[in-house]
Amino acid sequence: MGDHPFHGAGRALRPAMLAALLFAAQAAQADTVQGVNIVDLTIEELANLQITSVSKKAERLADAAASVFVITADDIRRSGSSSLPDIMRLAPNLQVAARSGYEYSISARGLNGGVGSSPNKLLVLVDGRSVYTPTFSGVLWDMQDLVLEDIERIEVISGPGGTLWGVNAVNGVINIITRAATDSTGRLLAGTAGNRRARASFRQGWGGADGAWRVSGSHTDEPHTETEGGLRVDDARHHSVIGLRGDWRRGADRFSLQGGAFRGRADQPLPGAIRTNEIFGLADVVTAGAHLSGQWNHPLDSGGSLLLQGYIDHNKRDILPAYSDSIQVADLQFQHSLARSGSQQLTWGASLRHARDDFTSSRYLAVLPGKVSQSWASLFAQDEVALRDKLRLIAGARVERNPYTGAEFLPTLRLSWQLAPTHSLWTAASRTVRAPSRFDADVFVPGRPPHLLIGGPNIKSEVAKVLELGYRGQPLAGLSLSATAFFNRYDDLRTQFVVRSPLSVTFDNLMEGKARGLETWGSAQLSKNWRMSAGLMLLKEQVWLKPGGLDRAALALVGQNPSHTAQLRSTFILSEDKDLEVGVRKVGGLDRFNLPAYTAVDARFGWRVSRSLELAISGQNLNGGHGEFDPVATRTMHDRALAVKLVWQE
Repeated sequence: MGDHPFHGAGRALRPAMLAALLFAAQAAQADTVQGVNIVDLTIEELANLQITSVSKKAERLADAAASVFVITADDIRRSGSSSLPDIMRLAPNLQVAARSGYEYSISARGLNGGVGSSPNKLLVLVDGRSVYTPTFSGVLWDMQDLVLEDIERIEVISGPGGTLWGVNAVNGVINIITRAATDSTGRLLAGTAGNRRARASFRQGWGGADGAWRVSGSHTDEPHTETEGGLRVDDARHHSVIGLRGDWRRGADRFSLQGGAFRGRADQPLPGAIRTNEIFGLADVVTAGAHLSGQWNHPLDSGGSLLLQGYIDHNKRDILPAYSDSIQVADLQFQHSLARSGSQQLTWGASLRHARDDFTSSRYLAVLPGKVSQSWASLFAQDEVALRDKLRLIAGARVERNPYTGAEFLPTLRLSWQLAPTHSLWTAASRTVRAPSRFDADVFVPGRPPHLLIGGPNIKSEVAKVLELGYRGQPLAGLSLSATAFFNRYDDLRTQFVVRSPLSVTFDNLMEGKARGLETWGSAQLSKNWRMSAGLMLLKEQVWLKPGGLDRAALALVGQNPSHTAQLRSTFILSEDKDLEVGVRKVGGLDRFNLPAYTAVDARFGWRVSRSLELAISGQNLNGGHGEFDPVATRTMHDRALAVKLVWQE
């Protein structure tokens, strides 16, 4: 991976420190301006923020025994980001690399490699609905979009989440939580125009505190990009999404109903210096989908609660002439949280998931059989025990059955010690797995006999055993700090090719490895109107082949993460109706692609013109363009991007 993760950390922070100094004088002046607090939540209020992704029940962020970073709605607004992947850059415990105009590689804690070199060990949820594809493994980010103004918060957990969320939550969980309809009544119109992206959104909500509905939607247009050598990249994209949500109460019971649909069309970028269409005559990538989900939350008289959630999801992806894939998923989840009994509190639940996949193969690529029905079933339990007044033990396990490797056991053991009201230590030991997908087990290349690649008939789950040690607290008034050291030991990592006969190869699990590192972030309220936030991620990965493993190319495919990333954000109020945010990111290079480290400077100026209208001017990569992924011949150059955004709300 090049530099040792701890080497160059000081260099990584220099641009961020320079940006802080450049704006310090303005911030000092801003402190004398009459105005509201710089952010919607103070440092102390952020510590008390209620989150649900760590233990599947509401708890304070300060009490969570896990490495979790929360991106609030206010963070999203002030960042100026206009897409979900760009918003993920706000989380210092994620690695985000743009492969083209719309293709992203997003991972946590390394091992950024899977089928097609996509991350396959990060589980992503939208209001509890998994968007991790069972066909390919991983998340297809070009199919994920929301009205950004509908997002309440994004909870980003780095580290294993298999006990509560199941297989594939190996290195992290992202849970995108949208606003309740009762919190988003009225009208909203938003429009963004820029040289990189144009986006228009709307929202209309009706009702009150006991029941409300909303409908919202957005459309995005993105032009094509160019390589560092000035060649056109076929990655222009057009995407539309519409959503419906209703929330209401009946006595103490709470109900929620959500639905949505999307449709997109994009050009196809592939490796190679010549345009894709000139080589293969490929058509556009066409995506479409719809989902419907419901949730019932019933508090029990004893003090516990019942939760029942189900959804159906349909997605279709056409990449002609390579393949077409249509998948329907039905998922049902049940959870029972018992009332606290003495020193302990138990939560348990079960889930059942069924998918029907219809894969249309071609002469280039096949997934056989083309039509299958598959099911996953799981049962989990987690118990929280107060060993002493300030010492908690959290023990849990999940048993999940998948179609390829049968039952998998996913245990975790966590210990949390509250040193003082504003300081806590926690440690954890976990075992989790990535279960095989259809592209691991059932893929054939070429699509017609004789096949060179004959799937993975002996494929196994990839296993991770993880140790973590973390601290979270407020050393001083107005200062928050979180730090986590981790060690991951991987076994049965999937290799790309294993010789089966002189004329064919298969996928197998003949690789293992380890990763260790440190992730830390914090915020400081330097004055009434000035807040600084910083984050640093250090990572060291090693992978090696088991005896009999010959696929040395797999070693390079797995290790595609920078050894260090750092960020610094400065946010302050210029007046009651004007604010400015400046962010600096420093990302280490990638040896495999001969990709140098880069620094990116982003900024946003916001002006609340009136009570109902806000104007914002934002810029990304203001210090110049850079590449983030892929070899230099096909590497997209991410140049300066400027945008103007108007939001009208009443």
